[in-house]
Amino acid sequence: MKRFIVLLGPPGAGKGTQAKIIAERQGLVHVSSGDLFRENLKAQTELGQKAQTYMNRGELVPDDVTIDMIRERLNRQDCQNGALLDGFPRTPAQADALNDMLREFHGKVDVVPYISVPSEVLIERLGGRWTCRAEGHVFHEKFNPPKKAGICDFDGSELYQRDDDKPETVARRIKVYFEQTSPLIEYYRSRGLLAEIDGTLPIDKVTQKMLAAIEKV
Repeated sequence: MKRFIVLLGPPGAGKGTQAKIIAERQGLVHVSSGDLFRENLKAQTELGQKAQTYMNRGELVPDDVTIDMIRERLNRQDCQNGALLDGFPRTPAQADALNDMLREFHGKVDVVPYISVPSEVLIERLGGRWTCRAEGHVFHEKFNPPKKAGICDFDGSELYQRDDDKPETVARRIKVYFEQTSPLIEYYRSRGLLAEIDGTLPIDKVTQKMLAAIEKV
């Protein structure tokens, strides 16, 4: 039986880092919906072209196009053991569609690790990033400050804060995430599939707790 894990977590929770570790440890493919979209758009696949027409009109890509992309990806040989899904589903309706799809693959969602981090910690993590203009080296004013304020340690270029790293922008992104995702969190919690993990712990501790939650299933 194939195994499928859905990974949830807000921006700044360390989801990308954990996804790679967990997928590798569990022998599963990490399927990121964001990467999948970029791959289809770049390759101008039929699904990519279909998505592009909606994006060009400033419209949201319909669920059925996203679901078809996921289905095509899960059909590939490297997903014969299952997959770790990251970035999909985003809504209860998509979760229902995923359940139907996974039945086609003789599998189901086994567990949904949710990396939980308070908003104020996320804002601190994401809102303190500074990038160098020359090579894009990233520093953090609290967790990884440059030796000299405002100057890159590696090439001496000026550090600047990207618009999407500014605290007010970060706060908006996080608010939108929680508003949009809370129904999905409740969807999986009510089905006994949610495993809430404290994302304020050190990276290795978060990994341990996630693996323990997965092994329980």
